[in-house]
Amino acid sequence: MEENSVDRGFLEGLSGIKNIGRYEIVSKLGRGGSGIVFLAKDPYIKRKVAIKVAQTVTDRARERFLVEAQSAGQFSHPNIVSIHDVGLQADFCYIAMEYIEGHTLERYCDKNNLLPVQKVIEIILSVCSALEYSHHMGVIHRDIKPANIMLDEKGITKITDFGVAQMIEEIPSTGFFGTPSYMSPEQVKESAIGFQSDIFSLGCVLYELLSGEQAFPGDNNFSIIYKISNTEPPPILSIRPDLPGIIGDILKKALAKVTHERHQTCSELAYDLRIALRGISGSAVASDKIKDVADYISHLKFFQSFPHEEVREIVSLSQILKIGAGKKIVSEGEIDDTFYILMSGRAAVRKNKDVIGIINTGDCIGEMALIGSQKRIADVTADSDCILLKISASLLDNASDSLKHLFFKNFAVTLVQRLSLSSRSKQPTDP
Repeated sequence: MEENSVDRGFLEGLSGIKNIGRYEIVSKLGRGGSGIVFLAKDPYIKRKVAIKVAQTVTDRARERFLVEAQSAGQFSHPNIVSIHDVGLQADFCYIAMEYIEGHTLERYCDKNNLLPVQKVIEIILSVCSALEYSHHMGVIHRDIKPANIMLDEKGITKITDFGVAQMIEEIPSTGFFGTPSYMSPEQVKESAIGFQSDIFSLGCVLYELLSGEQAFPGDNNFSIIYKISNTEPPPILSIRPDLPGIIGDILKKALAKVTHERHQTCSELAYDLRIALRGISGSAVASDKIKDVADYISHLKFFQSFPHEEVREIVSLSQILKIGAGKKIVSEGEIDDTFYILMSGRAAVRKNKDVIGIINTGDCIGEMALIGSQKRIADVTADSDCILLKISASLLDNASDSLKHLFFKNFAVTLVQRLSLSSRSKQPTDP
């Protein structure tokens, strides 16, 4: 188990510090297990920044601290705190980051100060968007908890503290990092972890924001770890019988002990939460829905070259579908003018029941429909629960010329890639 502590002598040495790097210290904002956070002023840009400082007496400590800068420094997302600068000074490292005038979600975990259910779901949807983005970049946060989620003075959600995050391609996906009360079962066992670990932690946050109680309370870490590994939290509806039943179903899935029984992606969790939100609020606001979906799909491989306005236009012309594992997305022999972009999940292309290809998140399905109504030449079946963007070729005909040009360009690239694979395998390329 990793020891998270700040040396007392180190704290005393920082008590009267006036400058860190070029930044002028204004006040101390707080301290955590791995460092101290100061409010500072950038004299050149004339803006407030938050400076996180950590003692780095060992190479391991220095490496761990710089992981935060490497993890979060590459991000550009409205719901993730931005990193401005990183540096070394004396025996410590520091990160200068966006200063958020607001507060963490901790204050809303009190039974006497709970937020409205609709607001809670909107906050979790924002966190889903941020985590889906970081996961797409190959980074697992590993310490999602109320203290690391902030609301600024405008009510915008911000995730902070990627200090124990990991780049999944660079660091072994094991280790006891994070805060025990919000850890996943695989995390407390120091087993290999994936994106579903963050989803479990977010489920714990959702449970606490709705109930005012931790999902896995305990008097000590060992008690908490035992409960996370072996027991289920009280059903949320037993604490909040006013909640719709779908909330209980969502939490049961998000907090499943086994990873493959959880939501596999944050976009899948977000899909279920939006259904719940529509039931609570009566109807979804179309413009908000378009913005949320556009923000997400703009990070998918297929849409990365599309300007944001074109992405919003796509969403306005499309439908979002959820297909359960094992269900057919398209069937061999059918004639249809629709095609799909896989937003989440994985699908298999089958010919005579043999798998002849795999379709991953960000790939397109049935794009030949854009050229003309032709029979599908293979089945496509969902290997896991899938979320798809369904687009009609006839509706796309009425889209702007710039949007149609981008689609044809991307389809041409996709077709060339699939023909290249087909020439090597001598298998059909498009369902």
